Amino acid sequence: MERIYDLVVIGGGPAGYTAALYAARAGLDSVLIEKLSAGGQMALTGEIDNYPGFEEGVDGLSLGLKMQQGAEKFGAKTECAEVVSVDFSERIKKVETTSGTFLAKTVIVSTGANPRELGLENEAEFVGKGVHYCAHCDGRFYKNKTVIVVGGGNSATADALYLSRLAQKVIVVHRRNELKATKIYHEPLLKAENVEFLWDSSVIGLLAEERIKGAKIKNLKTGEEKEVLCDGVFISIGRKPATEFLNGALNLDEGGYIIADESTKTNVEGVYAVGDVRSKVLRQIVTAVADGAVAVHYAEEYLA
Repeated sequence: MERIYDLVVIGGGPAGYTAALYAARAGLDSVLIEKLSAGGQMALTGEIDNYPGFEEGVDGLSLGLKMQQGAEKFGAKTECAEVVSVDFSERIKKVETTSGTFLAKTVIVSTGANPRELGLENEAEFVGKGVHYCAHCDGRFYKNKTVIVVGGGNSATADALYLSRLAQKVIVVHRRNELKATKIYHEPLLKAENVEFLWDSSVIGLLAEERIKGAKIKNLKTGEEKEVLCDGVFISIGRKPATEFLNGALNLDEGGYIIADESTKTNVEGVYAVGDVRSKVLRQIVTAVADGAVAVHYAEEYLA
């Protein structure tokens, strides 16, 4: 007979391993499926100092491993595989992976979201060496320095505003001639004395040696190109939720995130969405771990 788990957790970020911890402590027969390593996107963060309990900060990889070890201490199991498709149409859910099929009564999706990249030639090479995707994670390294923020939406303007309180100068590079963000962000950012705007412009290259030292910027109307010196480049042009494998199994919002409220319940009974992959206001480690605990609470309730 095929094994039917009480719970399958898809994704081993902070939300996933919190869910695995709570499930193991609750005595649920469960397994977590992770394709790479513990921590998800968090594992790529050099230093985290806004997660409670680490007064000296902690690197994301170490925190991810601690979360995995904490869950496995209580019996949580990790399967290293990639989920390629799911079928949530029946009471017993099917999760197809590169290591075979997993059957479960409940499923928690915690696959996260990846930052959208500019796609520049040396962008990946300098991640953490002047190229960043999270102002709240890495902004403190640029106190009294000059940074570029790429983008003009809500997240970019919020990042620029946050950085303006730390950096000596913030240069916002946006493809349009005005901010795309909601009006509430406009006035405080436009009033900030240390914020400069390069409208109708795009970053087409990064200037770097051992670290980023500037960016090549093109005016999209005139075609003029120029080099702008800076200490860091924060790319904030949106995120890509990891939901391709769902292939219509769950309802998604216009951004591709799984529609689920603070209960983490999706449109399918017994299936929950947690962490950065679900529609939510704030995507941080603390909100992800909270989601993991909440989802297991409702999964237990459903199983009962």
